[in-house]
Amino acid sequence: MVKKTENILVGISIGDLNGIGSEVVFKTFEDNRMLEFCTPVIFANVKMLSFLRKNVESSIVLHGIDRLDQVVIGKINVLNVWKDSFQLEYGVNDPIVGSYAIKSFVAATKALKDNEIDVLVTAPINKYNIQSDEFKFPGHTDYLNQELEGDAVMLMVSDALKVGLLTDHVPVNEVSKHLNEKLISEKVKSLALSLTQDFGIRKPKIALLGLNPHSGDNGVIGKEEDEIIRPTLKKLFEKGTLVFGPFAADSFFGSHQHEKYDAVLACYHDQGLIPFKTLSFGNGVNYTAGLNKIRTSPDHGTAYEIAGKNQADHNSFKEAVYLAIDIYNSRINYAEMIEKPLKTKEKQN
Repeated sequence: MVKKTENILVGISIGDLNGIGSEVVFKTFEDNRMLEFCTPVIFANVKMLSFLRKNVESSIVLHGIDRLDQVVIGKINVLNVWKDSFQLEYGVNDPIVGSYAIKSFVAATKALKDNEIDVLVTAPINKYNIQSDEFKFPGHTDYLNQELEGDAVMLMVSDALKVGLLTDHVPVNEVSKHLNEKLISEKVKSLALSLTQDFGIRKPKIALLGLNPHSGDNGVIGKEEDEIIRPTLKKLFEKGTLVFGPFAADSFFGSHQHEKYDAVLACYHDQGLIPFKTLSFGNGVNYTAGLNKIRTSPDHGTAYEIAGKNQADHNSFKEAVYLAIDIYNSRINYAEMIEKPLKTKEKQN
């Protein structure tokens, strides 16, 4: 059965409660019209969120539940992932608070895998205080890549720009060690599929940035472009994937070359995120493309410096909710589109 848009269950992992995550969630759903698009399910503790809600003068009504089969459509549901209490202090980097951020995220991911929620939107975490013997991942994306089917691509999305990463949370001095034909091929293919099924682009054009300054200058400033990147892109292009490059990263965005392509792949984190956040900060969304389930998040972090001051801009989180819903519906439409030609072909035979 195809769900109506307003019945889409948007799971929300609450992130670091000492940061601005709960504030941007509250502000997003202050507008009751959001409940016409979806039903939120926040993975946290209703008493704790009720306390935090008062601190930022939010008037939203929270509906506490202990099981996901108790979700009420049209209400802001809070699934009690834990019942114990712990100390919160806005702006403080606290490993105890980090452990509860992961409890929320792991529970929400399980619900996503089990089809108990339709999409997942994650509030910001602190990558340092979440580390433990049970959770040794540099962030959301790596854990989701382990738990879900597919090959994850970190894809930053705004109205005018999509920037993906070949490597995400990898130290700069190790990036070249990760680059190989297999990695590039998998990421390009995952991105191309996402652009088609998630964004409705029939024949996506992808640009890949070079690793080295001036894309290596024919081997003068590095050989990765000539020995790995160009040969791999040539093979992909010959098989029908519209991928181009490698392009010199320093001038690519300033010369508006990105406007000629449906998405850009960067070799490493800052190479892609610096131009993206310069052009789209506050309106961008972090989307984990390439997986069988949908997860989005805002394009910012915990922002400890303004936590609890009622100063956080919730626009990016709201856009993350919208994008998750849009992709959910796009995937339904894509599945129907590829199913109908198959049925037509069967009838002809």
